[in-house]
Amino acid sequence: MGAPKKIKVLQTIRQGLVGGGETHVLGLVEQLDKSRFEPVVLSFTDGPMITRLNEMGIKNYVIPSLKAFDIRQWQRVKALLKNEQIDLVHAHGSRAASNLLIPTKALGLPIVYTIHGWSFHDDQPFVQKKVRVFSEKFITNRVNHNISVSASNQATGISHFGKFSSTVINNGIDPVKFNPDGVYKNIRQELGVPEHHTLISYIARITVQKDPLTMIRGFAEALQETSDLTLLVVGDGELKDDMMDLAKELGVSSNVIYQPFRADVPDILHASDIYCLPSLWEGLPIGLLEAMAMGTAVVATNVDGSREIVKHLENGWLIEARSANLLANAIVKLHTEKFFRAMLQKNAVKTILEKYSIHSMARKIEDLYDQVLQSPN
Repeated sequence: MGAPKKIKVLQTIRQGLVGGGETHVLGLVEQLDKSRFEPVVLSFTDGPMITRLNEMGIKNYVIPSLKAFDIRQWQRVKALLKNEQIDLVHAHGSRAASNLLIPTKALGLPIVYTIHGWSFHDDQPFVQKKVRVFSEKFITNRVNHNISVSASNQATGISHFGKFSSTVINNGIDPVKFNPDGVYKNIRQELGVPEHHTLISYIARITVQKDPLTMIRGFAEALQETSDLTLLVVGDGELKDDMMDLAKELGVSSNVIYQPFRADVPDILHASDIYCLPSLWEGLPIGLLEAMAMGTAVVATNVDGSREIVKHLENGWLIEARSANLLANAIVKLHTEKFFRAMLQKNAVKTILEKYSIHSMARKIEDLYDQVLQSPN
């Protein structure tokens, strides 16, 4: 008898740029048990994630779309599911789920939806939020199983929909790739960061969610206390020009280095002393987990997913969202109090090793795939 047929899982996500959700997909397809599962990836835009998948030898497709519920592409999606003989669909984020739900159900296939952070939030105009809540409720009620990446992510669903069930599976980090004791290239030398400077990294999509303007304002305030600081901004997004303009306006551009998305995140984090994530909301931020795994001191906002990971003054520093003053205070304290900073760094590594392993995450997701495939649709 030959080997049993592998289970073909289509992992689908909205875009090929590398952010938290895309990093999650890359880690998951790498960690899945290849003797049992064959991953295929569908993205709705091209980008560095696709390049990385090609390097990994993972079959992938791009069906161009920038819209949720993009009816024009559903036939192409359906054809892909049939041609690839997909057994199960795993949608990451609401854009991907909205464009896979109907074609998947039309073929009688099971679909799992991971909510990496809800598409609605309190900052949206009333009507926009209402529409987003309705569409998320529509999706979550119709998929076979929902995965929440954090308990707060799950609680938000329950409070907005009433009837909502999901399994909480935290994001995980690869301790081999993100190893604080590894050997890394000299990023400070490459980018010309003075050795005596405290290097602060902000690695994110430069969007409203990640509040880049508060990052610049807080950094500018910290520079008034000490000049021995460099901010390294890694990423792209619609607010990048605004971020750069504000840095110029506040006279801090000479202390800020900008880089596009880079694949060598462990090297950057190893060179960094402090990692800042001043988000307005989060699911369970992978960037934060990566920084902590690398032993970088973290400053994050006291919002949903972030506060689940960071225990204030134990393994990191929590501040209120939109507070440039509190961000500046945290940066200055961590710059000057090196012994305290070292304690936070040590505890951060311990937190990740104990609670956020990618191997544990992948096994839990595989078990859920088995459960969904064995239950009637």
